[in-house]
Parts: sequence; C-alpha cells; structure tokens
Amino acid sequence: MGIADAVMRMPRWDQSIPMLARGYAWLPDLRRAVGRDSVRTRLMMRPTLGVEGAGGAQFVYDERNVRRSGALPEPVVSTLFGHGAVHTLDGQAHRVRKAMFVHLLMGEGIGDLVDRVTSAWDEAVPRWAEQPQVVLMDAAAEVLTRGVCDWAAVPVTDEELPALARDLTTMVDSFATGAPRHWRARRVRQRREAWLAGIVEEVRGGRRSVPAGSVVDVVAGHRDSDGELLEPRVAAVEVLNVIRPTVAVCWFVGFTAHALHHWPGMRERLRTGEPAFATAVAHEVRRYYPFAPFIGGRSPREVEWEGETVPAGAMVLLDLFGQNHDPEVFPEPYAFRPERFLDGAGAAVRRIGPWELVPQGAGDPRTGHRCPGEDITVALLSALAVRLARLEYTLPPQDLEISLRRIPARPASGVVLTAVRPG
Repeated sequence: MGIADAVMRMPRWDQSIPMLARGYAWLPDLRRAVGRDSVRTRLMMRPTLGVEGAGGAQFVYDERNVRRSGALPEPVVSTLFGHGAVHTLDGQAHRVRKAMFVHLLMGEGIGDLVDRVTSAWDEAVPRWAEQPQVVLMDAAAEVLTRGVCDWAAVPVTDEELPALARDLTTMVDSFATGAPRHWRARRVRQRREAWLAGIVEEVRGGRRSVPAGSVVDVVAGHRDSDGELLEPRVAAVEVLNVIRPTVAVCWFVGFTAHALHHWPGMRERLRTGEPAFATAVAHEVRRYYPFAPFIGGRSPREVEWEGETVPAGAMVLLDLFGQNHDPEVFPEPYAFRPERFLDGAGAAVRRIGPWELVPQGAGDPRTGHRCPGEDITVALLSALAVRLARLEYTLPPQDLEISLRRIPARPASGVVLTAVRPG
C-alpha cells in the first residue's frame, strides 16, 4: 500500500502524537501525501478534515460549516486564550464581543500604540548599549509590554515590567507543549487573571481611574449580547487578549532579525524608513516564518467539502502554514522576497485579499474569527523593523535554528546581540 493509500485510511489512526512531534509540517505533509488541498484524518480521537486554499478558508470561516464554541482544546484555552474568551464564542455572542475588539484594535488608537512602543524602544536602546549582551526577543517583549500597558491603562511599574513581560510570553510560548512549561503557563495565567480582575472591579467601583476609551475602561464597561457586564475574571481574560498578543509581536521581531542576518541586502532599504517597503517586510516576515500552524473548529452538522462528507462534530482545520507557503498563492514560497507585497512600481503595498495571506487567520476581522489585532501587528512590526535595521550590533555565534517541530517556533537562541549601539 502506498503513502497516499495509507493516508486516505487514516481516519482509523489518531494523529495527535504525530502532530505534536512534527509541528508545522504535520498537516502540509499529510496533504502533500494525498496530492490534494484537503485530507481526512483523526485528531484527539475525532474525525478531522484538513483544508487549504481560499476556498478552504471560506469554508472554515462560514459558521454554517464550522464553529469555534467547544472546539478549542482545553490546554490551549487554559494557557493562550483564557476561559470565556471571544475566541470560544459563536453567533451573536461572538459578534457583540468581537465588536469591542474591533473598536479597540482597528481604530484611530493604533497610531498612539505604535508611538508608545517605539518610544519605549528608543528609551531602551541606550540601556542595551551598556549590557554585555541582549537577548532580542526578551528585550523586545519588555518594550512591547511597556508600550501596550501604558496604552491600555494596565498599571505596571518599572520594577514589575520584566516579570509581566515574562508572564505574557510564557502564555504564548507554552500552549502547545507538555509539562513543565505548560503547567507554568497555567499558573501564570491564573495569577494574572486574578490581578486584572481586581483592577476591573476597582474601576467599576470607582476606586481606580483610567482614561476614557482605554482598553481597561472599555472592557470594564462592556455589556455582552445578554446585556450583562462581563464577569470580572472574563473581563480580565479579554484585557489579556489585547496585551498578550501585542507582546507576542516579539516573535516577529526575532524573525525579522533572523531575516536581516540571512538576507542582509534589504537592510539599507529598510533603514530609509520607506513606509511601503517596511510594511512589505512585515507581511513577508509573517508569511515566511512559522507562527500559528492551523486554525479551525467543529462542524455543527453533517456538511460536505469537495465531495468529502464531514460528520457532525468533526474537527475542520485550515492549514495556515501550508497556505502561506503554497506556490500557487505565493510563487517561490521558500524565498524571502518582501517585494511580492509591493505593486508593479515597487512604491506601494499591493492589495492583499482576505483569503490569501493568513498568518493570523482569514476573512473579515470585523465579522468573522480573523484576528482584529492584525493591523496592530503590521503597524508595530513595520516600525520596529526599521529601528532594528538602523540598530548597530554584532551577532555572535549562536544557535539561530528555527525548528518546525516547536510550536510556537522561534530562533533557538532568542537572537543574542552584543556591542549594541544606536544607529
């Protein structure tokens, strides 16, 4: 029996262990083995359909076919998203909660957030210059934590900042791993949820003042589809779901340093601060480097996809990593070419379809499950990539390998810099 025949029979074989062992390559390899954009298998003892491509993305993001409620694995909810988070909702409940995030993350406040983060970077660089070495991903996490907490009205002192940055990155770094990293992330989340829930209650009780329109203010006053205020712990979860993914941009900063090391020719153009090219670099970093491997949910009823019957309750996964490296969507997908995101003249960012580039999900973030913080990610990464290109430093010998078996992937060393000097 050939590989393709074996894979087609895989509904009998649970793929949970191979998925953890192979990481980002797991689903693309299964699809490649059968020579199709979709593959049937079994994951966590459930029938599973993995899909890729614009049509597959539209299928997954249609709530008539796939729903998130009850679909996310408990370990992911308990570390990355939090119980009661917007990611776990569907229908009207999701739309009302999502509108809060759209208001916060896709409005005029993005520029203010970028200004706060870049100011924190500029203040940090002289301190980095005094240190024998800097682990870039850790240092960037502190910069991002300072900027987003100031913007969101989350109180944190300079002394508390390093611990908070570590806790936020721990939540991201441990959702797809086993003990002890995973259990440490659970404890971190419980502690930070309790802390933020107390702040929300102080704001509601008039014992703490925060700027009107800030993240803490909006979340504390938000009423869900039932007209009720969020439980304090759920409000804390949603505040974390603003600051945690913002701090996770430190992964992309590390990837950008990796790209500058391997493709140094783009450094000079990036140093000029040309907005279109900086944005193109941000898009290419998010496309080229591995972040989320796949996304999905459960079918609420029996549905059909390209002749495949998907039973009610089955898992349906969209292969994000595979689609971002699909040669039909992105020619020469394993070449790092920011120019692919520029127009013919190379002077402006070309329009990107909602089902094409999917590192943070697909579709319309205003109405579906695509991450509403994607604009923030692009804006922050564009600004920090320029600053990184302008920074003078030495990259000493270190392990810069990015293992596709590790979720989330990252340069093994965290990108160690020495002899840092302002550019």
